Amino acid sequence: MDKAAWKHLHCDGVRAGPQVVMFFLAPIRLIWANRWMVFATLMHDLRQRHGASVFGMTWTVLFPIIFLGLYSLVFNLILQVRIPGKSSFDYTLIIFSGLIPFLGFSEALSSGVGSLIDNRSLLKGTIFPVELIAVKSVLVSSVTMLVGLVLLLAILGASGEMRITQIALPIILLIQFFFTVGIIWTLSILNIFFRDIANLVSPLLLFLMLVSPIGYTDEMIPPEMMPVMVVNPLYYMISIYRDLIHFGRIPGERLAAFGGASVALFILSYHFFQRLKPMAADHV
Repeated sequence: MDKAAWKHLHCDGVRAGPQVVMFFLAPIRLIWANRWMVFATLMHDLRQRHGASVFGMTWTVLFPIIFLGLYSLVFNLILQVRIPGKSSFDYTLIIFSGLIPFLGFSEALSSGVGSLIDNRSLLKGTIFPVELIAVKSVLVSSVTMLVGLVLLLAILGASGEMRITQIALPIILLIQFFFTVGIIWTLSILNIFFRDIANLVSPLLLFLMLVSPIGYTDEMIPPEMMPVMVVNPLYYMISIYRDLIHFGRIPGERLAAFGGASVALFILSYHFFQRLKPMAADHV
């Protein structure tokens, strides 16, 4: 290769480097640049959601407790599921550790998929970046999830069941944020062109609730069900939470796999959203 060709190739590489970095950092930069706007809309949504109810913000505590009670009734009293070496109370807390992230995910997906249709005027505006609607939906749902998580950790602490691995929980919380925002970016923009997607969310969440390990551990899964589990991203997410909270282990392979896939989904979904956004404004 002559010097001119090498110089041309080197210059192209130098120019491509920052472009690649910008490609990966674009969604983070957007969220960070508008962080105060996101916070303001988050607080507004929380006040709107609970302001007119009798119990107000108390619902952020009541909601996960009600679901926990229903799950405990089914698995403890009706199905009488037991884990060797664990009491019914311990098993209830294990259910809670899987139920909390699922509730956060399901609440975000339920409100996020139809959010662009509900806020169609923002697609043609420039003041509020419409990409942030998904971010806001995930953060609103995360409030209930965080309250439930704090409640669970408080119970474990009072029972003397704290684990050093629980300090790694912010990592899986951040990964879940990337994962959920990425899914909502993709589904919400596609929902503008295919309105049936929003109608499929409820049965999809019901299916995921049944095939996700909320009320059972890996040891309780029949071998013939494992092919379903390995393609279910919530299987990895819930099992990571459970390992960190209850079993005192950091599942390195699952954490790396789910984390890498979630970050990739987050970045690619953002750019997919960007490509379809100009066309979406003409379809709402």
